[in-house]
Amino acid sequence: MTERLLLLDTASLYFRAYFGSPEILAPDGTNVNAVRGLLGYVAQLTEQYQPTHLACCWDDDWRPQWRVDLIPTYKAHRVVEEVVGAPDVEEVPDPLEAQVPLIREVLAAFGIAVVGAPGYEADDVIGTLATGAGMPVDVVTGDRDLFQLVDDAASVRVLYVGKGVGRHERVDEAWVLDKYGVRADQYADFATLRGDASDGLPGVKGVGEKTAASMLQKYGDLAGILAAVDDPASDLGPGPRAKIRDAAAYLAVAPRVVAVARDIDLPREGLALPTAPVDPDGLAALVERWSLASPVERLTGVLGSLAAS
Repeated sequence: MTERLLLLDTASLYFRAYFGSPEILAPDGTNVNAVRGLLGYVAQLTEQYQPTHLACCWDDDWRPQWRVDLIPTYKAHRVVEEVVGAPDVEEVPDPLEAQVPLIREVLAAFGIAVVGAPGYEADDVIGTLATGAGMPVDVVTGDRDLFQLVDDAASVRVLYVGKGVGRHERVDEAWVLDKYGVRADQYADFATLRGDASDGLPGVKGVGEKTAASMLQKYGDLAGILAAVDDPASDLGPGPRAKIRDAAAYLAVAPRVVAVARDIDLPREGLALPTAPVDPDGLAALVERWSLASPVERLTGVLGSLAAS
């Protein structure tokens, strides 16, 4: 079997499972729809793409302080409690928050790798594992920021679940260019200029997607745009020139916030997809306690069929 790495933006998927699935109660009344939904997604994607390696990438710090130091509004609207010396507490519905430890337990019983890094988001873990992987990589996410990782030459693409896991889109360089009018390697600068309200990134006031794309088409990257602003002889119009100048403080720091880290010190061993649960007894106990028979049986069957192929 040809080696292939599947990288899951885990929180993106379990949030989607929670909000997109009806409440399903375990015998004690605990809602387990996110657990069941995530396992279903893993089974579906594994069966469809047949990876040999898989990592559930984790937000060890969903709002890293180093990003907040650069842009204080970064994800600020999602904070319910600031914690000194520890990651801020994110606004998560109680029925979902209760399921997150269970998700970790079930993944551990299967032997599916969960990878995080102190001080970094799952995006950064994905960026690091996707870079220099030595095999084709599929990144599963609902986060457009990860389009910056798309690289046809390195066989890195995004399986974008914005319309649902069952209706995901395969994002390659042609897809990004057709959708946004910029190359994938320009996407981080494009996102910096455009901003993203969902992440608390203001962008350049008055510069939307079309203007950002047209400037990048003409000047190549953010450095080229800034050079055009400072060059009286450039053909950059007075309106965009003034807007970029007014946003100088933001543009001095935003690229570091938007760019996905690609060089975290992470172990790359232990990502091989298991052929069967590594802790069948522990998994059986979890199945019985939390009513997980159907999704666990499905995923177990998919792993076994891949091992036999």
